[in-house]
Amino acid sequence: MAAANVWKFFKYAILILLAILFLMPVYVIIVTSLKPLDEVSLEQMWALPTSIDFSSYAAAFSNLAPNFMNSIYLVVPATLLSALLGAMNGYVLSKWRFKGANTIFTIILFGMFIPYQSILIPLIQFLRTIDLYNTITGLILVHVVYGLPITTLMFRNFYASIPDTMIEAAKIDGASFLGIFRHIMIPLSITGFVVVAIWQFTNIWNEFLFAVTITTSDKQPIMVALQNLSGSQIVQWNVQMAGALLAALPTLLVYIFLGKYFVRGLLAGSVKG
Repeated sequence: MAAANVWKFFKYAILILLAILFLMPVYVIIVTSLKPLDEVSLEQMWALPTSIDFSSYAAAFSNLAPNFMNSIYLVVPATLLSALLGAMNGYVLSKWRFKGANTIFTIILFGMFIPYQSILIPLIQFLRTIDLYNTITGLILVHVVYGLPITTLMFRNFYASIPDTMIEAAKIDGASFLGIFRHIMIPLSITGFVVVAIWQFTNIWNEFLFAVTITTSDKQPIMVALQNLSGSQIVQWNVQMAGALLAALPTLLVYIFLGKYFVRGLLAGSVKG
């Protein structure tokens, strides 16, 4: 019993130490964002502010507000479209088996391993051709297409746990392809949609490379605008840190309020596949 208690003590001590190490950068960000500029330095990096100053948040918000809305206009439709299309792909590839389905699924998954950098030039040329370069719509299209492999994989694994007898019974009752998807698969896959939505929301919100190359000026999402806060000569680190916290707030809130559904959905989708 004593050995078990000692092991438990060391286990929790290690976990607490790792949590402290993980939270140290967060502490520096929060403390720096609350300091006036004249208190921001490497020597005073760990020191608490002598007085709490929210002016950095006001400055960051005034600069990032338009780009924050650009990210909202980007993330919401891109997440919904990629989740819906991924659900339909997963439905077809898991329940409507046909010749070559596994080959098609493998080809779709191959898209997960294509580096962004390798397709930037042809992608930009294509978007220019269809007049979607430097538009939120073009960025939505890119994220929907690039998100299809992972959303298809997630939904295919999730739908594999649904009994085939349920689909067969619906077919016997005369339900159509879309009817089964709408009235059976979607209601049964709410947790799957939550998992995919959180995953896509986080990835699209935090993505930088496509955003900085496909959009310019007033069409840029918040992550690109955050980089532009650095300035040309003097870096206002308090404003930078405040901007970083504001930019991270949506994804943080998503995980705080929906995190338990995310874990539950991952476990539900890992039964079969």
